[in-house]
Amino acid sequence: MTGLRFTPVQSAGTETALRDWQHIHNSIIPTAPLSADEIAARAQRHILEVAYADGVAVGCSTVRPPAPDAATVIARVLPGSRRHGYGEQIYQRGLARARELGAQTIETVILASNDEGLRFARHHGFVETDRYVLPGDTIAFVDLRLA
Repeated sequence: MTGLRFTPVQSAGTETALRDWQHIHNSIIPTAPLSADEIAARAQRHILEVAYADGVAVGCSTVRPPAPDAATVIARVLPGSRRHGYGEQIYQRGLARARELGAQTIETVILASNDEGLRFARHHGFVETDRYVLPGDTIAFVDLRLA
């Protein structure tokens, strides 16, 4: 397995990382695409990173700091890069970051149509707490909490 290199996405950071994070997010969450400006705003509030294997973007993560004690950790891996252990590395890094920020509870959110993502979360001990459809959407988001 190739080791990953992580690059932070910052509002005034590398344009490449911003575009790569956007591509990965929008590929996996096509029902709620984000613009570069929306991602830059998120980077002010959350920890966003892109994972690269051999110089190619394979996944991204979001860590939403605890509010008040629950942090959200989201790991995404492009379909063609799955089943290589990248998701595990991205998730473990995000989990560690959330714990460093003082999170007592870990949550995640996954698009209901992402069967592989839901399996991954359940395999890691997450249980479903809620499902909701955003206005104008037809596919639900699934909120899960680490048991």
